[in-house]
Amino acid sequence: MNRIFLDVHALQTVPPSNLNRDDTGAPKTAIYGGVPRARVSSQAWKRAIRTYFADEHLLDPGELGVRTKKIVELLADRIQAAGPDGPARETALQLADETVKAAGLKTEIPKRKADQAKDGGPAPAPEAKYLVFLSSRQLDGLARLARDSAADTTGFWKEKKNKDLARQIADSRHSVDIALFGRMVADVADINVDAAVQVAHAIGVHRVENESDYFTAVDDENTDAETGAGMIGTVEFNSATLYRYAALGVHQLAANLGQGLRDDEPRTQPVRRAVEAFVHGFVASLPTGKINTFGHHTLPDAVIVKLRTTRPVSFVAAFEDPIRGDQGGHVREACDRLAAYAPDIETTYGDQASTLTWVLRVGPNTQKIADLGTESESLRDLVTAVGQAVAEHLDQPA
Repeated sequence: MNRIFLDVHALQTVPPSNLNRDDTGAPKTAIYGGVPRARVSSQAWKRAIRTYFADEHLLDPGELGVRTKKIVELLADRIQAAGPDGPARETALQLADETVKAAGLKTEIPKRKADQAKDGGPAPAPEAKYLVFLSSRQLDGLARLARDSAADTTGFWKEKKNKDLARQIADSRHSVDIALFGRMVADVADINVDAAVQVAHAIGVHRVENESDYFTAVDDENTDAETGAGMIGTVEFNSATLYRYAALGVHQLAANLGQGLRDDEPRTQPVRRAVEAFVHGFVASLPTGKINTFGHHTLPDAVIVKLRTTRPVSFVAAFEDPIRGDQGGHVREACDRLAAYAPDIETTYGDQASTLTWVLRVGPNTQKIADLGTESESLRDLVTAVGQAVAEHLDQPA
């Protein structure tokens, strides 16, 4: 298959907010171009994208996975849901635990829960020693295998072929989010999945200084004789225009998905559906750190999507010299920088002729990037156009 890369660039302004905190509770920052910048980690935005897939129904639940330590309990739920004659809960948990171990994953009873059980609490279920990312189809397949093991009293898991089958089930029919973001299991390297997408840390295009908000809360039941606040505290925040970037290897996504999760559709359709969901999710999602405090509900001012057959290219170097805000804000100059930098680097490195470009923008401050590519009137139009182009590239002979 041809190598195909999808670059997604976005400029998004957020008001006073604390989208992604460090270990002290302050908004994360980074030094770039010699000055501190606002930063939102890759992990935080990938989590927001995965959540957006489900919340906005961009994908069918059967095409999504779950990342949890509580894999034994999830599997037991599926074992018991097979029918009215399903096993008791304790038996289902035992079958699930044996199946998870057969797939090569390690489980244990957490010490805290074991101690609670000694004090009269319920017997705890085993948990994986680490977060495990499995698709809905993989969980269903493992549950069927667990039920088969219950019906075989001759030592089902002593046979190598059954253990091999458990690992095969855990490493086939990946969900879209696993195919996109990958999976790493240190103990079972042969079921690892290479991520198809790389999400950069979002970074401010200008210098930023964190600020601190001193707040008080009043006790509603205070009498006139009781003065003062019932609670005081501080919360740190900043505001910034962020440059966001992600690179999606469409060829890797196609390899991860294989034939996809449905058997009744064209070969390119699962990949197209995943690409469209990712572009939509990347553009529209938002980390929710301290959102009840700050209400930072914004969307990007400008989005540029590029389809390449060479290699991914970030435009972050356009902002290595921080924007000073001489024009009264940062969006206009950031768009002007992109409009100058993107064609310059593509012409210099010979990538412009082989690249397709789409632009989505809001307001007059983004006018200059309109000439970079085909302008879309809405996010839906952008997503559809990108998906169609990806499908056409996949249909071309290697």
